[in-house]
Amino acid sequence: MPVKQGNSRLHVRAGNPVVSLGPKGRKRAGYFKHPRSIVESDDIGKGTRIWAFAHVLSGAKIGMDCNICDHTFIENDVIVGDRVTIKCGVQLWDGLLVEDDVFIGPNVTFTNDPYPRSKVYLEKYPLTVLEEGCSIGANATILPGIRIGRYAIVGAGSVVTKDVPAYTLVAGCPAQVRRKIKKIVSPGKAVRH
Repeated sequence: MPVKQGNSRLHVRAGNPVVSLGPKGRKRAGYFKHPRSIVESDDIGKGTRIWAFAHVLSGAKIGMDCNICDHTFIENDVIVGDRVTIKCGVQLWDGLLVEDDVFIGPNVTFTNDPYPRSKVYLEKYPLTVLEEGCSIGANATILPGIRIGRYAIVGAGSVVTKDVPAYTLVAGCPAQVRRKIKKIVSPGKAVRH
């Protein structure tokens, strides 16, 4: 519950007070919010950066040290882990779980309804899971209910129609396994595959 204190607000989250800095509310709960973004969720981790024209709905949960780039939309039933990068033009729809250290490239498309119709809504959306450390290349399309394994890589422009095993590189339309990945990439370290 926010309590007004001068030009800032005191927020209490998990029993710890967190201060919003400044009257414009650019920094709240220990994360950066661009003034032209819309952040309705109170569950944003410390060190996360949310850039211009991003919109995060109230039910979304976003971990620590994430980078949410411009023109990103995150729906209510979405959980994003720690140290996740979501590049420009990505929409995360209900039913998506993104684990820690995941990279989602620009304009990646997620779907959550296998047979979409106008004004017809599912009671529960299929769960799509991006496991720890996986990377999704630019303009890839991920169909609903898919699981992308740990440290897997989805090539740019791929259409993923079935689960992707851990430690593999997939590419194509439909995406097919191209090869195994031997090295695990640690965040912040440059490694060639």
